[in-house]
Amino acid sequence: NELFPLAVRGSEGLYMVNGPPSFTESVAFQRDSGKNCKAVAFSKDGSLFGWCNGEKVNVVNVTRAELLHSFDLPKTVCLEFSPKNNILATWQAYATAKDGTAGVPNLQLHDLRTGKCLKSFVQKKMQNWCPCWAEDESICARNVNNEVHFFENNNFNTIANKLHLQKVSDFVLSPGAQPTKVAVYVPGSKGAPSFVRLYQYPNFGGPQSALANKSFFKADKVTMLWNKKATAVLVVASTEVDKSGASYYGEQTLHYLAASGESAVVQLPKNGPIYDVAWNPNSVEFCAVYGFMPAKATVFNLKCDPVFDFGTGPRNAAYYSPHGHILVLAGFGNLRGQMEVWDVKNYKLISKPVASDSTYFAWCPDGEHIVTATCAPRLRVGNGYKIWHYTGSVLHSHEVPADQEMWQVFWQPFLDGVFPERAVRYQAVPSELPRAEPSPAQAYRPPALRNRPATSSKLHEEEPPQNMKPQLGGSDKPVSKIALKNQRKHEAKKAAKQEAKADAHQGPAQVRTPPNILQNTVPAMTTGDPEVDKKIKNLKKKLKAIEQLKEQAAAGKQLEKNQVEKIQKEGALLKELEDLELGV
Repeated sequence: NELFPLAVRGSEGLYMVNGPPSFTESVAFQRDSGKNCKAVAFSKDGSLFGWCNGEKVNVVNVTRAELLHSFDLPKTVCLEFSPKNNILATWQAYATAKDGTAGVPNLQLHDLRTGKCLKSFVQKKMQNWCPCWAEDESICARNVNNEVHFFENNNFNTIANKLHLQKVSDFVLSPGAQPTKVAVYVPGSKGAPSFVRLYQYPNFGGPQSALANKSFFKADKVTMLWNKKATAVLVVASTEVDKSGASYYGEQTLHYLAASGESAVVQLPKNGPIYDVAWNPNSVEFCAVYGFMPAKATVFNLKCDPVFDFGTGPRNAAYYSPHGHILVLAGFGNLRGQMEVWDVKNYKLISKPVASDSTYFAWCPDGEHIVTATCAPRLRVGNGYKIWHYTGSVLHSHEVPADQEMWQVFWQPFLDGVFPERAVRYQAVPSELPRAEPSPAQAYRPPALRNRPATSSKLHEEEPPQNMKPQLGGSDKPVSKIALKNQRKHEAKKAAKQEAKADAHQGPAQVRTPPNILQNTVPAMTTGDPEVDKKIKNLKKKLKAIEQLKEQAAAGKQLEKNQVEKIQKEGALLKELEDLELGV
């Protein structure tokens, strides 16, 4: 069933490709071969498609393959449909007149039923250019000179409401049905903290009317993410510069605000940048990817407690499938393109495909397929895209000719519920294309070490995945990493003591020296021969070191090759010590 086409835009023009299983060019959309296609957009339900080819802005009905409107707006750079397909918003770069007088309005709102322009605004910045609609289009909002203006029922001649705080820098409307909530960000000034507040439209009367409030220092910009059910917002606050000099990414903190009024700082157990944060579409969990490389990834619940820790790895992005049953952790950009595909219900790894040089990743609305792409201008060579099944199989691969570029590729969207959730598969689906298995890159070795055997020294300690959910019969709180380490150490010491007791019962011929004897640096008994005493002292010293290494191993530390060899010599050392002490 070819229900989910892809739109492809590049120097070869704009065209659509049918999704799995055929991957042929769609005949429903007539290719636009113009080399100047700047702006493209699907409507939220995927039924309408609009693009600007440098001459006109065209809107077609994708399902009926018919041209609905053609607007004479050759300089359009951005375009977007309102959620119910009533309005098309277009934006052109703002320009002042030659004599310095104000330029003409450059943001247009067009009625898609009549094709008429309903309203024009001056919108100088491209950032946040598009007005935001509630899902039912009962409310539309835009930021004007640091205050949020609200319009109702697409009547843009009357401002129905204003949200005026000292300086609203950004705002986000909640998704889903009424009532609409608004998250607003006000940056700090003159020593005052920045804050994010949640309001329910239209109750904007002072701080008391806010649903929730979270203030924080250290923020030059914030990203606000509502969950799908509009019950909570995650706020990533970033500074441009890390004053400690630890990171050139600046410094980030993650905050949580619930519409019920609770707020918290999400405690991330590893220092370093926050690369990505994503809500599970089920709205009760979120995943954060953070920390100096190799980065950690952790799933948290609504109490901001860790639920599952994926350990460390080369990753900087997290993508939940549309149904929320699969999570992909990936390392794109300056990383090699490794992906880890996880079954979220059972926290089991499904596959580990590699999509080298990818600049783009997106789940298909069916929750089964994925597209990865290498696009210009980020990378100008090797442009193309691959369509995968999440089990790791490459189903289709397309590379554009070497003298051409691909700028964008994206799936036709569909409303929730069109595709049912399917059971998770672990077996790779069959494909005619070979699996993408890149040759493992050899680590750099200086010339002096090249002919010697490779040692397994590691730059970083790698952490394995671990379930942080409280175990049945255990306490309610998840065990932290430090607590786990201490617990393991405690258990190792306990085991060592028990062994020592057991050995003591065996009588004088000890197979294993108890730790308390090892701790005495001065021999408790002397043989009368200072040379033998010295040997005994040295042996005990070595055995004490082995004891410490075993404790470290029990606490989960990765030991070096020479340290493992030391532990293996323990039996021989004990025998030697026993012989010396018995005077054999």
